[in-house]
Amino acid sequence: MEVEVKLRLADAAAHGQLTTILSPYLRKTLHQENIFFDTTKSDLSSQRAVLRLRFLDNDTRCIASLKARPTLVNGVSRVEEDEEELEPLTARACVEDPTRLREIQSRILKRVKEEFGLGDEVSFVCLGGFQNVRMVYEWRQLKLEVDETRYAFGICYEIECESGDPEAVKRVLEEFLKENGISYSYSEMSKFAVFRSGKLPYMQSSMPSSEEKRPSEG
Repeated sequence: MEVEVKLRLADAAAHGQLTTILSPYLRKTLHQENIFFDTTKSDLSSQRAVLRLRFLDNDTRCIASLKARPTLVNGVSRVEEDEEELEPLTARACVEDPTRLREIQSRILKRVKEEFGLGDEVSFVCLGGFQNVRMVYEWRQLKLEVDETRYAFGICYEIECESGDPEAVKRVLEEFLKENGISYSYSEMSKFAVFRSGKLPYMQSSMPSSEEKRPSEG
């Protein structure tokens, strides 16, 4: 079970302000391409599951993931997730021809077939996807991931932090954002859900009061 705090940043200005403050704590920047698949009968989405191939940094790596039974409540996401490295050229060929997913040797694909009742002749289709730039920070003993997600219909900004104590982490992050006058809201949709909706979610910002707008690097 992956448990994450997910806070949506209001706009590019909020993203820029946050990344500037966090710049001393930056550890790496990842360029991700996320591509999603289902069957022609939508067997996965109908059972609240998502099959994704994530290509990293110009196809230097590819990670297949299977996510199932997600919840996202008050900015805390919980989802069953399994991941596996795939050879990038093989994975890219599956994007070009999704029927190849039936043929590759993959623990993830085996799980997809067995757990969701798919036969060997199942027909996979590519749903498309989106680009994401992820900046990873080590801050106050937390691993923060700040995302700039580019959909065909717009751009979203989000901060994520995986933790076994999400409520405590959420309090720390909210205090930090308010102290620095950075507008945010609780994420209400996963990136995949936003992608499938075809439009950016409505943003209802948590606006700091004037006395809370004090620059702080934590």
